[in-house]
Amino acid sequence: MGILDSLSTPVIIAPMAGGPSTPAMVTAAAEAGSLGFLAGGTSSVTQFRTELAQVSGRFGVNLFRPQEQKPTPSDVDEVAGLLTQAFRGYGLGDPSVPTVDLSNGWEEKFRLAVAARPAVISCTFGIFTPDEFATLHQAGIQAWVTVTNEADAHAAERAGADVLVVQGPEAGGHRSTWSLTEEPDTTPLEELVRAVVDKVRVPVVAAGGVTTRADVRRILDLGADAVACGSAFLLADEAGTSAANRELLLSATDRGLDTICSRGFSGRYARGVATRFVKENDSLPPVYPYLNPMISPLRAAAGATRNWDYAYCLVGAGIDNINQGSVKRILSTMNPSV
Repeated sequence: MGILDSLSTPVIIAPMAGGPSTPAMVTAAAEAGSLGFLAGGTSSVTQFRTELAQVSGRFGVNLFRPQEQKPTPSDVDEVAGLLTQAFRGYGLGDPSVPTVDLSNGWEEKFRLAVAARPAVISCTFGIFTPDEFATLHQAGIQAWVTVTNEADAHAAERAGADVLVVQGPEAGGHRSTWSLTEEPDTTPLEELVRAVVDKVRVPVVAAGGVTTRADVRRILDLGADAVACGSAFLLADEAGTSAANRELLLSATDRGLDTICSRGFSGRYARGVATRFVKENDSLPPVYPYLNPMISPLRAAAGATRNWDYAYCLVGAGIDNINQGSVKRILSTMNPSV
């Protein structure tokens, strides 16, 4: 029996880098018969090692592939210049260009993840190498690959992916394009799932704006084997979502805020709450991962005055359907079999 067949619910808790995914959430998912993912993409190696030791039960791990393209210095300088006036307005001086790790700590995190023997290791922003696929399969670990278009789905299947995570444009967080400068596919999730499930032989997990039981049932009816939901769990008791982002999510509808896919969050296309900054800078140069550490002092200073213009809150479509409560309760509200 495969992993997906052995779950008591077709709802998987997707990885949410930057804090929302916690060992407590992943453990709670396992206890409820689901599968949760530690989000190791942006964490330090030390933090990742610590979180691996805190998880119990069956779980998955998500990692970000090393970034082969380096943003051009002129683009990074352009963004720094764009931020200068706002920085000075908060008495922060001029923004500084940070030192970044384009490898995302991949080699050490991959080694630690394999040693921890999770049920799954999934890959974002690219695909495992042949040697990495072999390592995972020899260790009895499934290799899942996140894809955003048909071509990548076929490439991942040919390379040895055990499961395809088909991510539509409605998904919160970063689009899992395989290069920094690639313009993401805008095919809606339902159309993308239809196109992929008919042409591949491996299971498909669909992701993108799935927040209700009706959403889950509709996507499964299209042929997906399961759905991966992240945004639906941002307000879960076990989530590491910051207090500021919890407040923003709870008040977004009243504030008239929706979600947007923009480079203004991080310098790479991502979907989140449509604040003034991300709306005005959706065509920002591809400067990931420089933007987040560069703008973080401004986000903190503005947030302290309850100015949400620069807030960083990644979330998918269906923001008005996000529920609170325990992971177990939210899973039960989404399970089409209940």
